[in-house]
Amino acid sequence: MERGLKDYALLMLKGVGMGAADVVPGVSGGTIAFIVGIYDELIDSIKSINGKSLKLFFTGKWGAFWKAINGNFLISIVAGIAVSVFSLAKVITWLLTDHPVMVWAFFFGLVLASTWFVGKDIKEWNKKTIPAFIIGVAVAYYITVATPAETPSNLFFIFLCGAIAICAMILPGISGSFILVLLGKYFYIMEAVKTFDIATLLVFLAGACIGITTFSRVLSYALKNFRNITLAVLTGFMLGSLNKVWPWKETLETFTDSHGVVKPLVEANILPNQYIVEAVVLMIVGFFLVYFLEKLSTRSAK
Repeated sequence: MERGLKDYALLMLKGVGMGAADVVPGVSGGTIAFIVGIYDELIDSIKSINGKSLKLFFTGKWGAFWKAINGNFLISIVAGIAVSVFSLAKVITWLLTDHPVMVWAFFFGLVLASTWFVGKDIKEWNKKTIPAFIIGVAVAYYITVATPAETPSNLFFIFLCGAIAICAMILPGISGSFILVLLGKYFYIMEAVKTFDIATLLVFLAGACIGITTFSRVLSYALKNFRNITLAVLTGFMLGSLNKVWPWKETLETFTDSHGVVKPLVEANILPNQYIVEAVVLMIVGFFLVYFLEKLSTRSAK
């Protein structure tokens, strides 16, 4: 696909959207990739980083390597994600602490709309896709109610966290950030991002690279050979994850971060009790943002 500078700038903005979502525990960058119409290309491009393409790199055929991995596309997305994560980490964590209802309301509308639009791509609901959808809902819901674990902070475990979380980050509906919460390392990694803890970040990124290049092959194969079933599972993931992004919550358990600030660790959903009008407006904004992005992506694909 021939692309110009404007196209790559747009791809970078899509990466910014993915990065912003990945920072929020409960929203998946994969959901954003689906919304903006780059999901299949993203998975295929990641999958292309394999022994064959790496051989081109190590034999000095860098131009061929770059073309083989769709390098311009990947670097645009990765650059956008990096800009977003490093610039928005402080803002997002502050908003989640000081204005949680507003943040969750916006993402609730966004994920709800995403569930609808991804579900529309399923060509046929039958005895295979319906159970796949139910399994997706059940798995995602279970993940959202699981209790965060007490885990070590050694570099090997950080490596494993990177490998596991990145797989969730490219699955619509399953948040890599929330997987980090369950692994007890969300705020630890966010702190590393904010303080530029190079050792921790490099080990985490190494795990992420191994995890994503391995898992993308499985996902690409499933999308090409069992597309309806795979989309049904992914739609279920998104619907099940709505439990996590419900705006009104009650804190059941807290923890104290390295700066002595008390933050929520375990929360339960409750009935709307504050900022109801504002939250509903933000839900609608999130829903229609997805609607317009989906229409824009459809128009661009023609």
